[in-house]
Amino acid sequence: MADYYRPVHSLLGLPIDALTMPQAARRLEDARARGERCFFTTPNLNFAIQAQDDAGFRASVCRSDLCVADGMPLVWLSRLLGIPVPERVSGSGLFDWLRAHSAIDWRVFFFGGPPGAAALACGALGAAGSSMRPSGHLYPGFGSVEQMSRTDWIEHIHGSRTNFLVVSLGSQKGQAWISQNLDALGPIVVSHLGAVVNFVAGTVKRAPGWMQHTGLEWAWRVKEEPRLARRYLGDGLALLKLVATRVLPLMLLQRTRRPDAAEFDRARVRACEAPGTQAVALEGAWDRSNLDPVRAAFSKLSRQGGNVTLDFAGVTYLDSALAGLLLLLQVDLSDRGLRLAIERPQPRVRRLLELHGVALDGNG
Repeated sequence: MADYYRPVHSLLGLPIDALTMPQAARRLEDARARGERCFFTTPNLNFAIQAQDDAGFRASVCRSDLCVADGMPLVWLSRLLGIPVPERVSGSGLFDWLRAHSAIDWRVFFFGGPPGAAALACGALGAAGSSMRPSGHLYPGFGSVEQMSRTDWIEHIHGSRTNFLVVSLGSQKGQAWISQNLDALGPIVVSHLGAVVNFVAGTVKRAPGWMQHTGLEWAWRVKEEPRLARRYLGDGLALLKLVATRVLPLMLLQRTRRPDAAEFDRARVRACEAPGTQAVALEGAWDRSNLDPVRAAFSKLSRQGGNVTLDFAGVTYLDSALAGLLLLLQVDLSDRGLRLAIERPQPRVRRLLELHGVALDGNG
């Protein structure tokens, strides 16, 4: 079941947890200490762009237990939209933070990457003397997600007693591979961290810190890996389109006719009748300051099972935090063959849902 008490917000239809680097690291350490699975995703601009047209890829991001903004463009967009993302939390930065500061015993398995890179990464990790130790590596070559999901490979990963699985197959294939094998992988920390294996192996040098924090890491990556230039150019052009069609319209809509305090004070959740489905009505204006009743309601709906209908006729406003919870509920139900329907939103609320990337029929 999804955690509806996460500090999650919708950004371009992706759930982003508003956490600092140390806070994100603690989430992973807590999962490891409790022996729980944690599938974490670190979306960058390329993730956000691909997710606009690939519903399966988008669902894999929404399925994550933790999702942090990797890439300064996402941080900048968050600030334009009033989403309280405190800083960039890159996948490689989070890995390095744990490597340098964590007191937890991490056994790291590398799955994928260029030929030979994972073996080099294991050697480098073993010689570093940090809390991270290599538990193994596997190079699956090129093939479909199904071909890379062989039972003996999953058993090999289990046999290594890893508690941190680093996948490097390309973002779309990697996310799909994790989603398909998530239950079989068991209670481990797992993420697609495409560049980490190269950085740890030393085959690619990471950008200086000042470039990472000013949004210029892309220039360094192009210097190190010229093949990335075409992708970054395409991402830049796609970003301009998203800003014009999604970000600026949402920013303007949020800043015009914002409800007064009374609308937020009267916000409530109530059960209602609807045949063949669990039905709940939301009323009033909602933002991250008053969402506790929604978090409790969504947790209950998820536990009870069955299709869910949300009556939005009385909703006058919603922000990125409610939209983020809706994304979690949609994929949570969808993964169990269930459906979420959002009914009767007012025109302005419908437009807010669309710009936040929330599908009314739950199939987005």
